[in-house]
Amino acid sequence: MNLLSGNLTAVDPLVSALGTLNKSISLFAAFSLVGVLLSLSFFLIEREGKLEENALRLRNIGKVLAGVWFLTSAFQIIITLANILGTSFGSALDPTTLSSFVRQIDLGRFLAFQTFLAGVVLISLTFLRRVLPATVLLGISLLALVSPVFQSHSASSGSHSLAIGSLVIHVVALSLWVGGVFALVLLNDSDRKVALPRFSQLALWAAIAVVASGLINAWTRLNFASAWSSSYARIIIVKALLTVVLLVIGYRNRKSLAQGDKTGWNLLSRVIIVEALIMGAVVALGSWLSGSQPPAGKELPFNAALSIVGYPTPAAPNFTRLLTLYDPDALIIGILITLVALYIKGVVILKKRGDSWPVGRTVAFALGVSAMDFATSGGLGVYAKFSFEYHMIAHMVIGMVAPIGLVLGAPITLALRTLPQGRTPEERGVRGMLIALLHSRYSIVLTNPITALALFDGSLFVLYFTDLFGNLMQSHVGHLFMNVHFLLAGYLFFYVIIGIDPNPRKVPHLFRIVILFAAMSIHAFFAISLLATTTLIDKGYYGSLNTPWLGDLLADQHAAGSIAWGMGEVPIILALIATFIQWMRDDSREAKRIDRNEARMAALGEPDELAQYNKYLSQLQSRDKKEGGS
Repeated sequence: MNLLSGNLTAVDPLVSALGTLNKSISLFAAFSLVGVLLSLSFFLIEREGKLEENALRLRNIGKVLAGVWFLTSAFQIIITLANILGTSFGSALDPTTLSSFVRQIDLGRFLAFQTFLAGVVLISLTFLRRVLPATVLLGISLLALVSPVFQSHSASSGSHSLAIGSLVIHVVALSLWVGGVFALVLLNDSDRKVALPRFSQLALWAAIAVVASGLINAWTRLNFASAWSSSYARIIIVKALLTVVLLVIGYRNRKSLAQGDKTGWNLLSRVIIVEALIMGAVVALGSWLSGSQPPAGKELPFNAALSIVGYPTPAAPNFTRLLTLYDPDALIIGILITLVALYIKGVVILKKRGDSWPVGRTVAFALGVSAMDFATSGGLGVYAKFSFEYHMIAHMVIGMVAPIGLVLGAPITLALRTLPQGRTPEERGVRGMLIALLHSRYSIVLTNPITALALFDGSLFVLYFTDLFGNLMQSHVGHLFMNVHFLLAGYLFFYVIIGIDPNPRKVPHLFRIVILFAAMSIHAFFAISLLATTTLIDKGYYGSLNTPWLGDLLADQHAAGSIAWGMGEVPIILALIATFIQWMRDDSREAKRIDRNEARMAALGEPDELAQYNKYLSQLQSRDKKEGGS
């Protein structure tokens, strides 16, 4: 788990030892805090979304852990700077040097961001009383944990997206696994019995992710021919062996649960404590590894594209290369695999229950996932890093094609039909949390068609006609941010317009059509504005790659504008057609409802609605005549 990578100057052994110790304490605190928030969010019994007394006690422990994490994270900035400078703490504490490190150096910025988020979690825990905010704090904690990973660019194979993405997955999965076990140790016996079955399911998936991502990351970072004789490799081997032991212990725990705990709860609790101790050793080894340099791989000749993008310059694009090239973005792939696994599990649960699920929805969801993978890791994603024209095609696919498939797959409906209910009548459970989120004031604001339109089309101007685009293109985290933003903004827009999932806001069909025409007009105006540009807007990113088959960069930028105009209209037209179809179906259902109501009233010998209305008009006419006569 190489959280911090880079070439460190020879330093004072005391500074190096303090760095390893501080990082170990920081990871222990962070992982334990993740486990605490995981328990508050999903494992402990709550009452109508409110934390119970035992959960509040666990929250107080979380506050201590958050405080330790905040302090050690802040101290880690100083230790890291001292390591880089090769000096004592005195030089690292110089205000000017320290300020420059956290403001101008990527590693310093990410460490400062981690410290800031740890402080946010610490302050927020003081006011924490409900489950849903605990889940939000869990997400913030995971983001803080992985933030230093994104400054890492070391990969012997040159694949930044594979190395960084696999490391992010590794850290997240390990924190959930290790943190969950640490949290189980903190719980009392009664709460542990409630939490262990749910954690057992999560631990299985987390363990698989830890092993798979660890192997992938080692393959991308190490030159195995020269690594086996190094101390770095020996640490990895010990860590791998301990991980195998943990997998065996976890399997025995799951087996004991499945057999009704015939071995006795006290023995199972002792085994969990042993598991936590072994995990502590794994975390300590990870801290040691993060401060060590892996064996140097084969020296590669300097290549601008390889050093900036992490992928060698591909040959000129053609249809075959677009279909066959593949540069796996491990983080996006991990997210997509998780979504697909959850979707398949939901469909399987429905089938076992005897309920049906439309095949068309499954196909639509699969097409959406495939489009997202093609635009991020496939040939389109590869060429998007080297040409603005292909970047815009990928943007259109991620923001306008993939979301339509995902929305028509109705994942929220599937989740509501398959997520577990609360374990007590008063407990919301995971399903209740999702319902509460859907009906929260934040969801009501987000699902306002004007808000969705502003995020969908308005963000185009903010991104491409400011310095933001050029800045984001310079780093892997910038690419990731854009891809996630395109997908979420597109999903929100099409969810509001053509979504079949429950929506907290009922939007009239006519208003949806107006919004679609507005989106089409704004998109066309954006494309025309891009076509009219006379200067490059990427801040020199594409020029720095020295791509031999890319000639006139401004012409490439104008081609991107043409793509935005032509390709962007098609999904909007498809959404218009879908909206008209949904409108007609709703009218048809309403007509059938009226017909059924009339048939029911006729069977009961009662006048139908038309007869009642005519009678009402006759009564009004008779009353008017009487009043006129008097």
